[in-house]
Amino acid sequence: MNVRGGATRAQIVDAADRLFYRQGYERTSFAAIAQAVQISRGNFYHHFKSKDLILEAVIEARLGDTRRMLEQWETEQPEPGDRIRRFVEILLTNRADIQSYGCPVGALTSELAKRDHAALAEANGLFTLFRTWLGDQFTLLGHADEADALAMHLLAVSQGVATLANAFKDEDFIRREVRRINDWLGTYTTT
Repeated sequence: MNVRGGATRAQIVDAADRLFYRQGYERTSFAAIAQAVQISRGNFYHHFKSKDLILEAVIEARLGDTRRMLEQWETEQPEPGDRIRRFVEILLTNRADIQSYGCPVGALTSELAKRDHAALAEANGLFTLFRTWLGDQFTLLGHADEADALAMHLLAVSQGVATLANAFKDEDFIRREVRRINDWLGTYTTT
């Protein structure tokens, strides 16, 4: 994929995002990203002077993509319980990648936390976005007093499922756990 102009920056970010997810931030080099986009290193440095600047752009892109996804769910699903189920379905929709690489948010934040990286707070913003949105959905379901606790529980369970699915490469495990999560969710929803 040979690119030019304004599209180059976006394609660098997209390639870096895929490589950070599959290989890890630390193990992904400038050269690997430039090769994935098929641009010269000089052109690459024109857009990004450091890998940390690429990381910032990747996190910003993930936040934007996640916001758009959540907005789409709100448009497509009139009931908050159904919106939460869409969140749970991510485990099934992305099961092949999760089995291979884990959760993209969890993998990145875990790696950055181990290195006490300056971008950890920004990366945690992805979890915060999900936490806030899930809390809002539980509030709409009439559970305002425990909305944040329910949101955190669901995030914790989904991260645990992703971690163990990655460790054991077990698609049946993902399917069983999604059913269990949905059964649990049914105790909080009326839809």
